[in-house]
Amino acid sequence: MATAKTSTAITLPRIDIKLMEVHVVGDSPLIVHAWSQKAKRQMLDKQMKRATGAKEAKDPIADFSASLYRLPDGGYGFPSVAFKTAAVTAITSVAGMTKVAARQAFHILGEDVDVEGAFEGTKARQNLVRLISDEPSMREDLVRVGMGTADLRYRGEFADWAAKLLIRFNANVLSEEQILNIVNVAGFAVGVGEWRPERDGSYGMFRVATEDDLARLEGAA
Repeated sequence: MATAKTSTAITLPRIDIKLMEVHVVGDSPLIVHAWSQKAKRQMLDKQMKRATGAKEAKDPIADFSASLYRLPDGGYGFPSVAFKTAAVTAITSVAGMTKVAARQAFHILGEDVDVEGAFEGTKARQNLVRLISDEPSMREDLVRVGMGTADLRYRGEFADWAAKLLIRFNANVLSEEQILNIVNVAGFAVGVGEWRPERDGSYGMFRVATEDDLARLEGAA
């Protein structure tokens, strides 16, 4: 005689989603290096087996300009995912969470910007956190690329910078106090941008803004 199947109801805990704003202030200059249209097209041409001509002459000013993440109103930004990645690394270091759990616990929201793709007619959407800063300066760096070949790179640098991070998080997993601590650790130990602490550098470091920092930022606005 067949036995009747029984079903068990599964009750999932309600997700407690909250938003908080966290202002961060740069403790060291931020070096930016966005993918340029030129670099993306060269990559696509190689993958599509297209014939390429002679190597173009280096244009330092064009390279510098292409390294910047621009917002539609003329302001500057930086990928929100970079701040999230730094915070995820910090969580796994100080809270013992796995990277999967850390990625699922919060998101950093910025402004969506459409960027022209390498293939004609395509676009890619980037989410950028707006930078609070003066105009960037152009820096020159000697770098090593494939097989130790030396090359000069021209990129943007923001000497004094800050940003407002809008963080959407699951309050069942993280508290506001924990998020502030995680962001502080991320800014000190991981950083964002080129030559950050995570990559044996000292650039792109930041901290959670103090009351004095907020007053200074409001005065500069």
